[in-house]
Amino acid sequence: MKITTRQEIPKDYSAITNINNLAFNQPQEGLLIEKLRKREEFIPELSLLAFVDEEPVGHILFFPVNIQTDAGPIPSLSLAPMAVLPDFQKKGVGKKLIEAGKSKANELNYGAIIVLGHPEYYPRFGFEMARKWNIRSPWNVPDEAWMAIELKDGALKNCEGMVVFPPEYYEAV
Repeated sequence: MKITTRQEIPKDYSAITNINNLAFNQPQEGLLIEKLRKREEFIPELSLLAFVDEEPVGHILFFPVNIQTDAGPIPSLSLAPMAVLPDFQKKGVGKKLIEAGKSKANELNYGAIIVLGHPEYYPRFGFEMARKWNIRSPWNVPDEAWMAIELKDGALKNCEGMVVFPPEYYEAV
């Protein structure tokens, strides 16, 4: 099975919503992406679609967020949401999306990514518990599910603070 990825384009929007709705079995993530696309901070190069035989089967979004510290905000990215159609889960689609997204984020000079996700999944891509850097979540979440990764060595050094998400994320929770 050959998996390819590329940046989303407008004709992909309905497929992206559908992938998220089916993967999560509810509409919040699909609506979240639609709302985030309208924000000035949205970076189309960080909204990636995965294909198998030209069929869209997965989507990942990396969205700019700040880690609010005593010294001021530190720009970072949030990995959320990521969705893969149920029939294509556990077949490498998510891995391909994460790797492509990390590569593009690095290319765009981002230093770190934050994720709230499955603690048994994301560490295989280098994510570690965010508490290592004293990065707090605005939500009451288990430590092991709140993770971060440095794309550039030292990007999260002395980064103690709270991640601030756009309002759309709070509405989706």
